Amino acid sequence: MTVKIKFDPNQDYQLDAVQSVVDVFAGQLAGLSGQGASLTDDALFELPSVQNVVTLTAEDLLANIQAVQERNGLPQSEALTETTAEGEPSVTLNLNVEMETGTGKTYVYLRTIYELNKQYGLTKFVIAVPSIAIREGVLSSLRLTEDHFKLLYGAVPVDSWIYDSRQVSRLRQFASSRDIQILIINVSAFDKDSNLLYRQDDNLNGLAPIDFIQSARPVVIVDEPQNFEGEQARRGLARLRPSALIRYSATHRTAFNTVYKLGPVQAYDLRLVKQIEVLSVLDAEDFNKPYIKLVSVTPGKSTVKAKVEIDTWANLKGSPAIKRKTVPIGKDSDLFALSGGREVYRDFTVTDISVDDGIEFGNGQFLVPGQTVGVDPDDLMRAQVFETVREHLRRELRLSRLPAGERLKVLSLFFIDRVANYRGEDAKIRRFFEQAYTELSQEDRFKALKLPPLNQVHAAYFAEDRSGNARDTRGDSQADADAYEKIMRDKEKLLSLDEPLRFIFSHSALREGWDNPNVFQICTLNESRSDVKKRQEIGRGLRLPVRENGERSTDEQVNRLLIVANESYKDFAGALQQEIETDTGEKATKEITKNARERRTIKFKKEVLLDENFQVLWERIRPKTRYKVNFNTPKFVEEAAEQIRKLPAIHAPAYSVQRGRIDTFRDGGSVTLTGSGEASIQGYTPFMPDVLGHLQRETELTRSTLVSVLEKSGRMDSFKLNPQNFLDMALHSIKYVLQGAMVDGIKYERIGENYDMTQFESSELETYLGKTLDVQHGIYDAVAYDSEVERQFAQALDGREDVKLFVKLPKWFIVPTPLGNYEPDWAVVIEDAGQEKLYFVCETKSTKDSTKLRNSENLKIACGTEHFRELGVPFVLETSGEALTADQVRRASRPPA
Repeated sequence: MTVKIKFDPNQDYQLDAVQSVVDVFAGQLAGLSGQGASLTDDALFELPSVQNVVTLTAEDLLANIQAVQERNGLPQSEALTETTAEGEPSVTLNLNVEMETGTGKTYVYLRTIYELNKQYGLTKFVIAVPSIAIREGVLSSLRLTEDHFKLLYGAVPVDSWIYDSRQVSRLRQFASSRDIQILIINVSAFDKDSNLLYRQDDNLNGLAPIDFIQSARPVVIVDEPQNFEGEQARRGLARLRPSALIRYSATHRTAFNTVYKLGPVQAYDLRLVKQIEVLSVLDAEDFNKPYIKLVSVTPGKSTVKAKVEIDTWANLKGSPAIKRKTVPIGKDSDLFALSGGREVYRDFTVTDISVDDGIEFGNGQFLVPGQTVGVDPDDLMRAQVFETVREHLRRELRLSRLPAGERLKVLSLFFIDRVANYRGEDAKIRRFFEQAYTELSQEDRFKALKLPPLNQVHAAYFAEDRSGNARDTRGDSQADADAYEKIMRDKEKLLSLDEPLRFIFSHSALREGWDNPNVFQICTLNESRSDVKKRQEIGRGLRLPVRENGERSTDEQVNRLLIVANESYKDFAGALQQEIETDTGEKATKEITKNARERRTIKFKKEVLLDENFQVLWERIRPKTRYKVNFNTPKFVEEAAEQIRKLPAIHAPAYSVQRGRIDTFRDGGSVTLTGSGEASIQGYTPFMPDVLGHLQRETELTRSTLVSVLEKSGRMDSFKLNPQNFLDMALHSIKYVLQGAMVDGIKYERIGENYDMTQFESSELETYLGKTLDVQHGIYDAVAYDSEVERQFAQALDGREDVKLFVKLPKWFIVPTPLGNYEPDWAVVIEDAGQEKLYFVCETKSTKDSTKLRNSENLKIACGTEHFRELGVPFVLETSGEALTADQVRRASRPPA
């Protein structure tokens, strides 16, 4: 059995990313792509080609880019950033889209392909990838999203395939087909002049394979462009002759025209990825042997200096003690003296220091930065494995208590630096795992899990040689491709609760391109300290997990990734946050990682179920509702027409013109650019899209309503001048007004179903010491807060004598709205003047000024008000617990004027 992953088509941040690219083409004439051209002028060898045609001028593109950047709060491009390959035309349109690992980058650019086809008729796309792992990941995403995109876009014909130099004849179809063509190509296929891509081929009428790609003027999507920074790779991209280059990455190195940015800090703060915990497994302090860690080696003008961490004598509160300390050293430094005369360091005198080789002692001992003497790496690895298995089983036990449909498969991922440590004569890592699983699975608390036998719960994904023997690789061989294909093929199978496999061992899959949403523990096992970049390490498990029903989990109590590290929590967190700042220039405003040993379980007060205050409050707020919209059509028509009337001036489109000459077919062929420029379209009748049909599909409004809006706007001349540009801008205006109109006329009614209070007992809450506030008047012994506003609100309520009870409403308590589910904040009981009790719901924001809140926030608050009005429950908006008053609650309980 496999779990069919469901994709949410309404993730705002993903839609924003898609729209940011689509809007760069605003004003592009639809329907031009698909006009026939020929690769040659020879009628005898005519090779038809269907190409993407971009009609926008450079000025139009820059204006569109600047408009998108302004909307997204990004620095504005002062000019288009062009890329050029020697002897090739420059690429005018370069875009950067920055999305943090785990937020659905591949989904976004695949959906962008469908949108560019839907909006503008573009059909030719190339996805350039830097590695086998990423290539296999793209193929897997295409397979997983196929049915999802069919529901969104209908049965649009799509042909996707991997470029193979042995099957270049398939490029004929890429060039000539009118269907969407998605060609996936590895950088190694086009980054050298000797590549077969550039060689003349008799099977292609004497043309080179590159000619077919160039003739289609594809939109080239570059996945992980930081791997294309070399001169040859950048030249190769330009030689594909793209109509646009769109780069997608979490860590761009070159600043082209950035139109969308979702950085690691923002993604983390918005809970779009798992929260990160670190469980540190550190060596025990054994003072009977020398402990030496080489912290750093620094070159100087005349000497090379270093820092080491050693155990030294110290005077703590008047008593001698041994303390671990970092000390500077140079050539001839004596650790015996530096340690205060500790005998275990007597033979450790520095004889050589080198930036490349580290330090050498007189006793023949060598150390490189990060390496440690006095620590048994096997002991550390054994402890890491044990802690990973224990944390895995603890999490599996907690998640097994969730209701059916909401349960999740738990996976743990072990990265090892040597295959022999899992499949060899010694295979010590495998032995450590088998010992840990055998011991822990026998504990009474885990017997309820009915765990599978040892031989079914773990497996390895290693590259293998022709004899089937696993081997160490760099991740870019054909053997690696086979391993990646296997793990990608098993991706959905691994999500099933019926699948016994839950512990995965891998050697090279740490590279970008592979992850699984239900990886909850990652353990990196090295002979010495791991030098893998932290962002790369956590990236394999950041994606939000998938429930057994195929839906993504939004529960912050569930969505946590544990890193089992052989370094301190603070060192790991500091290195991660430094990497984020170095990679993105973005400083973390919050503590990115949490110390797993500081987790706290918030206890539910079972006696509260018998408390009259809770019983009355819950009885009032527990009914579920559905909504109906009383749509005021005349008012909507007037407001939508006014929005369209205020749109900026729309100009006629112009062509981008390029002319080329085929000089020879010898030696792979030669093509020369003979001219380029821009030209207005004289006497051209633009493609006239079905404006009403398109608007009706996107808004579900009647044709008569849309006709009224367009007629009253008085802007139909703009439609005739530039149909696609007008259609894009009009749709945006109509949707904006439509959202408000639906909420203005919304009415809620009860559906005869209620939220069950027993869910409080079954939903165990875990959080961190630094994010909890002990309270007396809650239903738990503490409140887990996400912001300072929430902390202050809870603290103020708990300190008020008139507050008898307050509840931070859980994530599963939702109100349906036309804009998606709304999650109310608090339910409160206060006693007015010691007599009447008031039961109400409160939403907390940093401001009550609606102009300072997002439009979606205001609309959801309006929906919440109507939902609770149907239940007879007052609903108030407040910034602080001190400001709440009984009169405010009474006013909220009155019917609207």
